[in-house]
Amino acid sequence: MISTLPKWVEYGAFSLALGAGSINAIALLGMEHQAVSHLSGTATLLGNAFLGLSYTALFHLIGILLSFVAGSVFSGFILTGTSLKLGRFYDLLLIVEAILLLMAMFSLLNNHATGHYFASAACGLQNALATTYSGAVLRTTHLTGIFTDLGIMIGGVLRGESFDKRKASLFVIIVVGFILGGTLGAYLFKQLSFYALLAPVTLCVFLAILYRIYRMRLSRDN
Repeated sequence: MISTLPKWVEYGAFSLALGAGSINAIALLGMEHQAVSHLSGTATLLGNAFLGLSYTALFHLIGILLSFVAGSVFSGFILTGTSLKLGRFYDLLLIVEAILLLMAMFSLLNNHATGHYFASAACGLQNALATTYSGAVLRTTHLTGIFTDLGIMIGGVLRGESFDKRKASLFVIIVVGFILGGTLGAYLFKQLSFYALLAPVTLCVFLAILYRIYRMRLSRDN
């Protein structure tokens, strides 16, 4: 059951959603209104590019899609199994995400479109960090599935089913984190331009260090 999720999952989910929200806000404000934390809008724009025969836009959007998938592939290669648990390489993947975001920042500061690809790959990598556990799919880079699951849960309650408060609270934490991240990203972008990406970079490094320390202490106690 979802109640067996370790407590650190809430903190991690909020932090990752916060970072993803800020990345997406920076992308929307500074990358030609191009979202990078999810692919629905990008896929729609790709369809428009096919219709408009804009080959530059076409290949650019394909690059963003493939970059997101590449980040997910890397996560899938490093991680094994589908359970959230200590001992996996979350810290390594968070450091790789930070590196990708730094590469995105420097590319965008130099007006290189490759920055879009690095940012998209970072989000794909992070999205694959969240895995299926006891029937709960945890995604931190977009909210469509989260709101859908909340709606299903409310519908179940109206039908007389029990309400899983732990699961609902986890979803709400992710929503709040993503929205706050969007606010933070928008504010920092107005102040610092693409240097605003240093905020999610710092967050990724901090989480990686924190996870490593927590894992070492738990291993020592056991």
